[in-house]
Amino acid sequence: MPLTFLTADRDLDDQADQAVEAPLPHAGPDRWRRPYRPGPGRVGAAAVLLLLASFVLLSAVIIMAAGALPAAAVCAGVAVLIIALAVRFLRVGMWVSGHGLRQVELLRTTTLRWSEVAAVRTAQRPVRWLGVPRTVQGQALVVERRGGNPLRTLITDHNADFLARPEAFELAADVLEAWAAEYCR
Repeated sequence: MPLTFLTADRDLDDQADQAVEAPLPHAGPDRWRRPYRPGPGRVGAAAVLLLLASFVLLSAVIIMAAGALPAAAVCAGVAVLIIALAVRFLRVGMWVSGHGLRQVELLRTTTLRWSEVAAVRTAQRPVRWLGVPRTVQGQALVVERRGGNPLRTLITDHNADFLARPEAFELAADVLEAWAAEYCR
């Protein structure tokens, strides 16, 4: 028996049959949105970073109470950097809107207008496992530019969002391909 009052997916579960008929379930096409949820690995790593930031902030308060204000300021600055890193880590992924496709990485963001996108497709290829240099055979979402190099592969079935969740990868790839089919004309 599902406890729908405890899950954030209760609205999506009720509309699961309608999602097949309407591949673009969104309120407004001009808002940037990630068409999938961050994976448990990504959310867990961000939670650990935020926990670390809370300990650093606590140490800043203790250092400030001891009277060493410059050292407390350094600790507070480090905590702010850790919090910013955790938030940025949660934002990593592909974002879409009526304006284009945005690839958010940890240290940079690439935005393409839909007129610059030639195709969005899934391909079977060697992919990085959780972003480390070790590669395994898997699927990747490839974004090809018009007259240019393809974007760096960011969404694979072995990254932090989709590891051990192949159905979530398929759904995200289908939604991104539907956005491209809708706006690349």
